[in-house]
Amino acid sequence: MKKLIVIAMVVLLAVTTGTAMAKGFPKRNITNVVVWGAGGGTDTCNRIISAEMAKILGVNINVINKTGGVAGSVGMSHAFKQKHDGYTLCGLSESNVTAGVQGGWDKKFEVWDTFIVGGSPDIISVTPDTPYKTLKDLIEAAKANPNSIKAAASGAGSIHHLNLLAVEKGAGAEFNFIPYKGSAPSQNAAMTGEVSVVVTSLAEQQQLLRGGKLRALAMLIPEPFEVEGLGTIPSSFDSYPSLSEYLPISQAIGFAVPADAPEEAKMVLQDAFKQAMATEKVKTWAKENYYLLSGKTGAASKAVFDALESNFAWTLFELGAAKVNPADLGITKP
Repeated sequence: MKKLIVIAMVVLLAVTTGTAMAKGFPKRNITNVVVWGAGGGTDTCNRIISAEMAKILGVNINVINKTGGVAGSVGMSHAFKQKHDGYTLCGLSESNVTAGVQGGWDKKFEVWDTFIVGGSPDIISVTPDTPYKTLKDLIEAAKANPNSIKAAASGAGSIHHLNLLAVEKGAGAEFNFIPYKGSAPSQNAAMTGEVSVVVTSLAEQQQLLRGGKLRALAMLIPEPFEVEGLGTIPSSFDSYPSLSEYLPISQAIGFAVPADAPEEAKMVLQDAFKQAMATEKVKTWAKENYYLLSGKTGAASKAVFDALESNFAWTLFELGAAKVNPADLGITKP
């Protein structure tokens, strides 16, 4: 009889413990601090994945925007200063790895554990009433009058800025770069004529291109790209093969939590993330918006961001656009 009682108590303890662990995280709502502006690619991507994860976790994931600084340093710093308990996510992108070499962040990116949703290829477009019909038209005009053509590519140090720098270096042109707090403001600037050129992702531009608000010149990848309603957008490499020395530079959009957050919380978030990535909502959104889904977490995601940090930081440094030597931050050269 005593043996049966002991067994019953052990079973009850196991069930109780398991239930407590299952309900250990999350017990309250989660905040996702997106470092770029509302309406941009990182913001939209985080709102989609956060909404799906919230259904799985059973709590709200409130998405807020904290912009400013260099390479999203204001939002990233804000998120990192919160308690490392898994209740604060940081919605970010590959562009944030350049914050250190631009003086806005004093840590290597390894302090984050990242979750990669995916990314969309970059495209260079112009205001429709400009005389530039092709990439060659634009580049030759920029060569003829260096720094006379205003170009936007979201914040300094973003992937779009890095792609613009790569175009300048690879094609021998010089633009007058005007930074904005995210992709949406930079695209608005191009539509209103504040700037003539904008570099953002196809996902961010596709509706504006279809609506005639912007005119696509070229994809910043080796291959042309077929877009419904627009036809084939040529590759920039067709006119300037030398761009292959600097491009392509791919997006890695998603979110992160501090690497020293509780393992239980990270495991729960990882499971919810994988389930959310498998939903038809996310898959349909990605297809309709020209995103290539990733779903990488843990070591696989860390390897991607380690490579991005090394590549981006040293590329910026070698292009003369970095304030801090990557070696001083312990960032190895690719």
